[in-house]
Amino acid sequence: MSKSEKTAVIVESKEWYLAGHAAQGVPTSDHLKLRSVPVSLTLDSIPNAHVAIELLFISIDPYLRTRMSGHDDGLYFPQFSLNQVITAFGVGRVIRSKDDKYDEGDIVLSAFFPVAEYCVVPSDVLIRKIDPAAGIPLPEYLSCLGIPGFAAWVGIQVLGDPKPGSNVFISAAAGGVGMFAGQLAKLKGFRVIGSTGSDAKVRLLKEEFGYDDAFNYNKETNFDAALSKYFPNGIDIFLDNVGGKMLEAVLNHVKLHARIPVCGMISQYNQTWTEREGVRNLLNIAGKEVRMEGYLIGSNLDKFADFATGMESYIKHGKIISKLKIYGGIESFVESIGSLFSSSNIGKVIIEVKP
Repeated sequence: MSKSEKTAVIVESKEWYLAGHAAQGVPTSDHLKLRSVPVSLTLDSIPNAHVAIELLFISIDPYLRTRMSGHDDGLYFPQFSLNQVITAFGVGRVIRSKDDKYDEGDIVLSAFFPVAEYCVVPSDVLIRKIDPAAGIPLPEYLSCLGIPGFAAWVGIQVLGDPKPGSNVFISAAAGGVGMFAGQLAKLKGFRVIGSTGSDAKVRLLKEEFGYDDAFNYNKETNFDAALSKYFPNGIDIFLDNVGGKMLEAVLNHVKLHARIPVCGMISQYNQTWTEREGVRNLLNIAGKEVRMEGYLIGSNLDKFADFATGMESYIKHGKIISKLKIYGGIESFVESIGSLFSSSNIGKVIIEVKP
């Protein structure tokens, strides 16, 4: 055993935990607290088949909000317990290893890293190694190659089942999922329209992401009229990220045999189910023989390898671009979560743990 393995190494790691459930509204510092805990990096203290990780980047995604309410509904992800450390997708560096498959210095991805600076985790929670020499910036493994990109790919490529000439509508089109969904649909040659929350985002969708057109839902507030304008011949595919009034309006404009993949309904996350807006025209689903299907990426992991191969090629050839909003420092977690529910946010939200 080397001298370094015998020497005790303990670091103080900042981590975020749930101090109180947030049944309604955006979680704040009343619900989420930061604390420091000692983490031993001494090799002898690390169990077999475990690794010690220094966190580099943490993914901030809307589904995290649904795990803080204290009640099971909607996405039905397990609720965080009080005093429990928040976990999320992240990219980290292996700094100690008790697993022959991982070496010190390896860059790895996991869906269950704590929102913290350091951690010791079972090696079986690691999804993959990342090759830093691949030419892809590390944050993109949480963006176009992470939850948002995969959710967009499953929604458009698999469940959307687009046919030649399809008219595609994307809600929350400048968000983490929407920006990729529209680009993937355009790569298939379809007509793509998006809705978003500001004129600047409308320009972004058309000038950078290649959308055929887009509208600001805060200005064109009559969604029925807006969809009549942008889809005079009806909607073939609607990738729903929002729900509520926008979904209701879409159901008045779907074509026969339209497809509606539902990957989330962010307009509903900060309300209890009894206070959410109902959709009054669901009968249109029967009359137009619409296929509306909710999905979680965890149920589609058998397709991840095909997705990653295709998306990496798109990135390297400049066919897919992404926008990142990177917050600096682990202390920014509450602010970054809140930004997801603000129309000022553009693209994928990520924390760089130690900028």
